[in-house]
Amino acid sequence: MILGAVLNPINSSMVAVALVPIGIAFGAPPAETAWLVSGLYLATAIGQPVVGRLVDTFGPRRLFLTGTALVGAAGVLGALSPQLWVLVLARVLLGFGTCAGYPAAMYLIRAEATRTGANSPAGILTLLSVATQTISVVGPTLGGLLIGLGGWRGVFAVNVPLAAVAFGLGARRLPRTPRTGPVPSLDHAGIALFAVTLVALLLFLMEPARWWLLPVAVAAGAGFARRELTAADPFLDLRVFGGNRPLPATYGRTLLTYVVSYAFLYGYTQWLEEGRGLSASVAGLMLLPMSVTAVAVSALTGRRAAVRGKLVVGALAQVVACAALLAFGAGTPLWMVVGLAIVIGIPQGVVSLANQNALYHQADPGRIGASAGLLRTFGYLGAIVASVGNGVFLADRADTPGLHHLALFLLVVAVVFLAVTLADRSLRSVAGKD
Repeated sequence: MILGAVLNPINSSMVAVALVPIGIAFGAPPAETAWLVSGLYLATAIGQPVVGRLVDTFGPRRLFLTGTALVGAAGVLGALSPQLWVLVLARVLLGFGTCAGYPAAMYLIRAEATRTGANSPAGILTLLSVATQTISVVGPTLGGLLIGLGGWRGVFAVNVPLAAVAFGLGARRLPRTPRTGPVPSLDHAGIALFAVTLVALLLFLMEPARWWLLPVAVAAGAGFARRELTAADPFLDLRVFGGNRPLPATYGRTLLTYVVSYAFLYGYTQWLEEGRGLSASVAGLMLLPMSVTAVAVSALTGRRAAVRGKLVVGALAQVVACAALLAFGAGTPLWMVVGLAIVIGIPQGVVSLANQNALYHQADPGRIGASAGLLRTFGYLGAIVASVGNGVFLADRADTPGLHHLALFLLVVAVVFLAVTLADRSLRSVAGKD
């Protein structure tokens, strides 16, 4: 369960230190290599809630096995890729292939909680958070080591053994879901309108010059909302959101925090290589304290079911980290780089864990897979915004002036996240009080 859920975040972040070497290998500027990031985000943002709904309908086993097989195929394609566009295709396949792991895990946790009566499985939720959220910050370090050992193709090839192990474990351990009655119908029209809305919106965000995509997104979104509000068995039951305001707030916080965290993973990492002059391997090692801090913080706080205190601490740490970037330059000593990694590791360890716990208690148990997938969708919407910010402020080269402009943008986002968290009174009643 955990290995399958890890495939998405590790692939999301591992490529961060590979963007510069890949650009050099293919003679591509950052604006083109950014599609390696955006391609996976686009596929994941669309695929997560769709696959989550399929998990709710058919059970986790078939979706999990299909997804891990696709991850292995994408790893082979990326490792042998002769051109940049083939690499982008491999990343898109990775995005779709890794969509099943997290919804399947949340489905199984909810099913086991129902069977045993353990309504607040904080321990296993913490373990899943460490695996899915904080493990993503290990990605740059792992990517740097793989590049040092065998070049950038290693960040794709490593998916082959990971997918093989995940497939074997899934085939052996995941329960079969017996069919009782006819196969449930799927809201194909709702899924299609949802996909069109996200594709148009994300492509517009990645390239605002394509202004005509915005009205397409708005029209498709309106059609999607109308469809879901009137369908007998909708893909995403928007009526639930109307009577469950805390759940959309959790999605909104997830979007905001991903903007900050993924701008650090990609924009700041590229600056370490181009602005600070570190190699890909050393840049990855400089982020290792972030990984250690995130895992340690999750482990220490995970068994506390309440979420508000975690979110406030994480929000404050984000504000401090974004403000600190304004003091960084080409001559910044390495001890400051390490110190910043420790600070940004704090929200990595507590914010995602708190949002995941909030979702577990706020979501409809019968749609936990789709709700968990949608949480990831909002996360990757935030990651897309981060990618757009990196493309705007670090368009030609990840230099220090561009980093400072990016830092100001992230500081605004971090302050908004803090304000939204402090204003949300419903957090006091989620899984207990702080």
